Amino acid sequence: MIKNFIEKNNYEYIGEASLKRYNTYRVDIKCKYLIFPKTKEEFVELLKELKKEKEKYLVLGNGSNIILNTDYYDGVVIILSKLNKMKIDDLTVEVEAGYSLQKLALETSSLGLEGLEFATGIPGMLGASIAMNAGAYKSDIASVVETVTVVNPDNEIVTMRHDDLNFSYRNSFFKENKEYYIVSAILKLTKGKKEEILEKISKRRVKRIETQPLDMPSAGSVFRNPEGMYAGELIEKIGLKGYKLNGAMVSEKHANFIVNKDNASGKDIVKLIQKIKDEVKKEFDVDLILEQIIVD
Repeated sequence: MIKNFIEKNNYEYIGEASLKRYNTYRVDIKCKYLIFPKTKEEFVELLKELKKEKEKYLVLGNGSNIILNTDYYDGVVIILSKLNKMKIDDLTVEVEAGYSLQKLALETSSLGLEGLEFATGIPGMLGASIAMNAGAYKSDIASVVETVTVVNPDNEIVTMRHDDLNFSYRNSFFKENKEYYIVSAILKLTKGKKEEILEKISKRRVKRIETQPLDMPSAGSVFRNPEGMYAGELIEKIGLKGYKLNGAMVSEKHANFIVNKDNASGKDIVKLIQKIKDEVKKEFDVDLILEQIIVD
């Protein structure tokens, strides 16, 4: 049993744990075990054991891009928040997967380093942000990634170079190869003017507060912007801004956000996504592509 393994090896864990704190939609479901590996090596040994025991599992960072579309997760959820070491050496940043991207962006920007200032409003952890190639303001994390250290499907820790990662708009090698888990990365930034960087961040923060529902649980942009269009604009044009389905609602501030208005379930959110997709397809013949990941 997995419980014997985690107790014998002194893993930090919670049994029958609520996942409400671990997904930014604040969907309230439970899982069998919530486990927090403290090192890459602990993570590898845990993965080996889970595969050996054929135990269902899910690896999460900040849960800022997922929809928990189930009433109960009958398996193990691994949270990488303890993998949070970071070191800056001149323009090079060596950072583990569980480090907050938002925090890293603010810290490097405060040192006058350019390359991550676009990410000061992105709440994910580094690993998941690389996997989805998180971005904003026509910049993305792919532009600063040099190498990524991963656990591969054979449970080996290996390093992959930028050219191996197939980065594209909100996409990467990791979206198609889910058995690879990022544990750390090396980023290369450039020298900029601290005052200019911080002023840019400050202006963008004011705009985000004005235009995004930062005061309500959400997981950021729901859909990718179609070529030459804005998903939020299309959704607004079909009259779905403010539309509510059970506890889930299309944000009244920004139509490409869904918010947890009233104890929404993952199923509420997924049903609302499908309604939006169907209506946009019917009206504009556009297939909206989901940015978020549905976990069943």
